[in-house]
Amino acid sequence: MTTKSKTIFKSISKWLSRIFLSLLVFSGGMYIWAWSATDTNLIARGIMWGDSDAGDLYRFPTRVMRASTEPVKFERVNDELQNILDDLPITNDDIGIVDMPFNEYLEFTNTTAFIVLHGDQLLYEGYFNGADRESMQTSFSVAKSFTSTLVGIAVEGGFIGSLDDSITIYLPELSTRDKRFEAITLRHLITMSSGLRWERSDSNPLSDDFITYYSPDLRNVALEGIEIVNQPGIEYLYNDYNPLLLGLILERATGMSVSEFMETRLWQPMGSEGDGSWSLDSEKSGFEKMFVGVNGRAIDMVKLGWLFLSGGRNGSNQVVPNAWVQDATRVDNTTDPASFYQYYWFIDEERQMYFAEGDKCQFIFVYPQANLVAARFGTDCGGTGFSAFVPNVALWVESQLQK
Repeated sequence: MTTKSKTIFKSISKWLSRIFLSLLVFSGGMYIWAWSATDTNLIARGIMWGDSDAGDLYRFPTRVMRASTEPVKFERVNDELQNILDDLPITNDDIGIVDMPFNEYLEFTNTTAFIVLHGDQLLYEGYFNGADRESMQTSFSVAKSFTSTLVGIAVEGGFIGSLDDSITIYLPELSTRDKRFEAITLRHLITMSSGLRWERSDSNPLSDDFITYYSPDLRNVALEGIEIVNQPGIEYLYNDYNPLLLGLILERATGMSVSEFMETRLWQPMGSEGDGSWSLDSEKSGFEKMFVGVNGRAIDMVKLGWLFLSGGRNGSNQVVPNAWVQDATRVDNTTDPASFYQYYWFIDEERQMYFAEGDKCQFIFVYPQANLVAARFGTDCGGTGFSAFVPNVALWVESQLQK
């Protein structure tokens, strides 16, 4: 190597070293900034936390919902069925599983809790992957079904006039922004037919799904960030702005936080054994993430399905109006565009079931025909279509009960 070549090589090496050092300092500075700003900054949360996961219940601040003083404790009356389910062979060609025992299959597919109820009887209760009966599970979008139930309770209690009220009765500032908001009703919000914009995109770091999940001020997002792109009542579009607006309406109509209303009107009245919580957007804002983030023991979360199976009753206490239970889970599109989706419940007309569903395959299935409720919680789907697996388990349990 000539002297000139050595000089050029040294210059390039020094230049590259400076660039590398600058990048190292920059990335370190970004990391320190993001770490210190996760309670106040949308981008910082995206950098530090990445995609949503089941551990988010420990990342976001939460508001506690205290347990009931009269908890419902389901009676285990069929150990034989529990034992049969333990050994029920499962085959799943998609992930190369052949005749794997039921319990092993749930462990393998990253399930943390699986529960089957027959009326007031506990037929099966299993915990996996480090979870136990007292472990906190997170709901993801199963929270939407809790949200809609709170709306029904609020209507019955006179806090909200009617589902056909314009949302601007409760949120008049929206009318000031755009008069078209006056045509949107609570029914449009609760049937996902509001006509509001919703963009879900992996390629756009500031799409609506990212903003609504990570924003530290969801009230502002809901009141200032939403846009009308379609006439309400025409098209079903799964949209997280809808439950956010319902949360604001609940907050204003009841004069209390959504968590407090939930604690006193639903969490405790349905007989929760343990404290629950609802994840908040931030400590400063303190607004519930209405579309996700209800947290609690699996045995308490499943009580929402049990309550609906019971026509909204816990014993002699009518917690949720029976008419609301029927309307929320009916197969009907006379008042909204989608018969398969009602008040934040999905309707499986073929199997005569309805269910609450959340990301990472969180499910609460209600099967009225067989008096069954089945729930699954986990850290992810584990390569399994639990939307088919859970009802198939319910159908199998039904067949065993009929013997």
